[in-house]
Amino acid sequence: MPSPGDRTSDYDFDLPAAQIAQRPLERRDASRLMVVNRDAGSIEHRTFADIADLIAPSDVLVVNRTKVFRARLLGTRASGARAEVLLLKALGDGRYEAMVSPGGKLKPGRRVDFAPGFSAEIVELTERRTRIVHLESDRPVDEAIEQFGHIPLPPYIERSDTSDDVDRYQTVFAREAGSVAAPTAGLHFTPELLERIAARGVARAEVLLHVGAGTFKPVEVDDPADHVMHEEWYSVSTETARLINDRRAFGGRSWAVGTTSVRTLESIADAGGAIRAGEGDTRIFIRPGYQFRGVDRILTNFHLPRSTLIMLVAAFAGYELTMRAYRTAVESGYRFYSYGDAMVIL
Repeated sequence: MPSPGDRTSDYDFDLPAAQIAQRPLERRDASRLMVVNRDAGSIEHRTFADIADLIAPSDVLVVNRTKVFRARLLGTRASGARAEVLLLKALGDGRYEAMVSPGGKLKPGRRVDFAPGFSAEIVELTERRTRIVHLESDRPVDEAIEQFGHIPLPPYIERSDTSDDVDRYQTVFAREAGSVAAPTAGLHFTPELLERIAARGVARAEVLLHVGAGTFKPVEVDDPADHVMHEEWYSVSTETARLINDRRAFGGRSWAVGTTSVRTLESIADAGGAIRAGEGDTRIFIRPGYQFRGVDRILTNFHLPRSTLIMLVAAFAGYELTMRAYRTAVESGYRFYSYGDAMVIL
C-alpha cells in the first residue's frame, strides 16, 4: 500500500489566485521567510533579510550563477497569424531546441518572422514534441535575440514582460546566460545582504545549472516513478568543489540556494558526500525516499502542485511537514512561485 507522498495526487493543494505573485516586491530582501525546522517539526515566520542570522560563519552558501536570456520570440507566420518560439537550448550554428505555438501549424519547413532580417525556420520535430529551429539574422544571432527577444516569464504570471523584469527576473549574481527560467530562490538576495553574510565569515560557492522549461512541467502520471525527467546542463569547478568540501569537513553546512543548486550538488556528490568537479546533463529526480549527500540546508520558494520541485522539498523536509508548511503558507497569506516568498529548511 502506498505511503503518504508516494503518489502524485498527494501533492495537490488549493491556492487562491490572489496569492500567486504577479510582480516582485519593491525590495528583494523584504519577502517573507518561512523557517522550517526538521528536527523540531516547527514552523517560524521571519523576513528574508533574517537569513544572514541563520547561517553560521563556518557554513557555505551555494548559489547558481546562471542568467536568464531573452528566450521568448514573438513573430508571425506566412499567413500573418501570430506565432511564438521559446528557445530552450543552443545547439550551435544558429540551431536551437525550442517550444513553439501554435504547435499544429509550425511543422518542418515553416517559417516565423520576428523582425526585419530576423526569422526562424522549423527544421524538425523531436521525440518529445519540441522543435529544432534555425535562426537566421542579418546580425549575430545573439544580438538579435537580445534586441527582439522577451524575458520568458513563467506561465502563471499573467502579464507581458516589462523593462522591470529585465532586472528583477534575474539574480544579482547571474553571469552566464543559458536559462529560460530564473533560479528564483536567489532573487531575494541583494548585494548588501550578501555582504552582511560574507562579513560573518560565511563562504559563497557558485555552481552553474541552466534551467529549462521542464521545471514548470507538472507530473502527469500518478506514480512519480513513471515520470520522464527533463535534462539540464550543469558545471561545477574544482575550486567550488574544494571550497564546499573543505567547509563541510570542518563542521560547516552547505546551504543550497534553490532547487537548481540542490540538483547540481546531488548530481555530483559521491556516496560519501564529497562534491566532485565536473559538467554534463542531469536528469536527477529527487523525491521522498532519496538520501541526500551534498546538501545540508535548502533555501527555496513555494512550488507548483504536482511538480517535481515540491517532491524534492518533501524528500528533504519529509512529506507531512512539507504539506503542513504549504497549508500554513496559504493560511498565512504567503506569496507563491517565482516572485513570491521563500522557505528555508533547517
